[in-house]
Amino acid sequence: MNGAESLVRTLLASGVDTCFANPGTSEMHFVAALDRVEGMRCVLGLAETIVTGCADGYARMAGKPAATLLHCGPGFANGIANVHNARRAHSPMVNIVGDHATYHRPYDAPLTADTEGLARAVSHWVRTGTTSTGIGDDGAAAVQAAMTPPGQIATLILPADTAWGDGGRVTEALSVPPRNAVAPETLRNVERVLRSGEQTLIVLSGQALGEAGLRAAHRIRHATGAQLRTPTQIPRMARGRGRPAVDRIPYVVDSARKVLEGTRHVVLVGAKPPTAFFAYPGKPSLLYPPDASVHVLARPEQDAVAALEWLADELGAPAEVPMPDAPVKPEIVRGPFAPEAFASTIAALLPEHCIVAEDGVTSGRALFPPTFGAAPHDWLQITGGAIGHGFPCATGAAIAAPDRKVVCLQADGAGMYSPQALWTQAREKLDVINVVFANRIYKILHGELLAVGAQPGHASNELFDLARPTLDWVKLAQSMGVEATHVDTLEGFADVFASACARRGPMLIEFRID
Repeated sequence: MNGAESLVRTLLASGVDTCFANPGTSEMHFVAALDRVEGMRCVLGLAETIVTGCADGYARMAGKPAATLLHCGPGFANGIANVHNARRAHSPMVNIVGDHATYHRPYDAPLTADTEGLARAVSHWVRTGTTSTGIGDDGAAAVQAAMTPPGQIATLILPADTAWGDGGRVTEALSVPPRNAVAPETLRNVERVLRSGEQTLIVLSGQALGEAGLRAAHRIRHATGAQLRTPTQIPRMARGRGRPAVDRIPYVVDSARKVLEGTRHVVLVGAKPPTAFFAYPGKPSLLYPPDASVHVLARPEQDAVAALEWLADELGAPAEVPMPDAPVKPEIVRGPFAPEAFASTIAALLPEHCIVAEDGVTSGRALFPPTFGAAPHDWLQITGGAIGHGFPCATGAAIAAPDRKVVCLQADGAGMYSPQALWTQAREKLDVINVVFANRIYKILHGELLAVGAQPGHASNELFDLARPTLDWVKLAQSMGVEATHVDTLEGFADVFASACARRGPMLIEFRID
């Protein structure tokens, strides 16, 4: 057995059975091992950012890592943006990065790069294999690192000679540490804060956004009147009818400060302190009042659900608290695109237990309140701000959950970072409805230009405009094997979307926005 085969068998023994790949010459022995070893599903992505974005979406839904297969340092560099998003989402991921044979590296061939340096920029665990006999051990350690709570990025660099060399050994799965319990004194401190009667904000993220965590937080809200919010970007959240309605902290600094005005205590549950996405002249970086106290109930790697449930019980909250009616009743609206009207329309149409992958940027900001009343669903969002996440995230999610419809809400400018994911959707026959908001402009950048105190001009208009030439998403999708159509009214969208929900397979709807 060579090193590559031992690595594939070790990954399978460790529970990794899906590999998103864009291989090159250095990875050919790993590819050959995939031919010899049964059990690994191999999914081709036409660009490395597709590969890593798919692995992120897969991990968010599967709760375990996929492997990626990438070609040398430049290939890994091409995928870094979506590794960054995955890191921010605490998605477990095992990157296998091929590299030159150990004895070839000193000759500085064209693809020679500081692959370890690139990997360390976005990975929690990095190792370069040194022998074919030890690469199985390295693979098991990579999976263990990726599965360590709350989920980590592990990058294993695979020099070609460690892959083709003989003497490979399969390593059994290594134990994964459980989530740590929150210390009793921490629980008591937060309990005192919640009993104080002072205005308290609880910020929920990560594990706390599952059904169990949200229900426990809803009980605490019922017992204390505390306000519940999520960060502006969420990794995965259970939403819709029968789930607690918890809104995001607004993206715009002034809006966020207004929402958090008067807060005396901020309690963090798997989240960081509310912080502005960017710095703006004359505006604070932190969004909560400067005199508010910050308390950490649970760090991302800790058992947030158990902590919330303990608090709810100690505070005397009823075991079952009725869910209030959604603040907005979803209904299909007629007329041209408007963010709130679109949100109401899609909320009325989302199928039961679907998965929504959102990279809507400007058009996506109004989506949350109307969709509280939608059918139960999971919501995945770009977490690290590296746009172009929606298409590949939806693709990976569809592979992880093949029995669930996936709805991708994608801005057109951001979508041009990763349209190749549509080809993978067609090749794998995935059940994804892609909705592209085609406003033919980097609209968010106009708002950001004004927010930093600058004024629009000829250069900024040129740099933000996507209408010369106009992108044709229908032709683009069709060229990659995905059925596509365009709409320009909400009623037209409703008809096409409902039809797409009634059948399986990938579909793209270009919503042309004037």
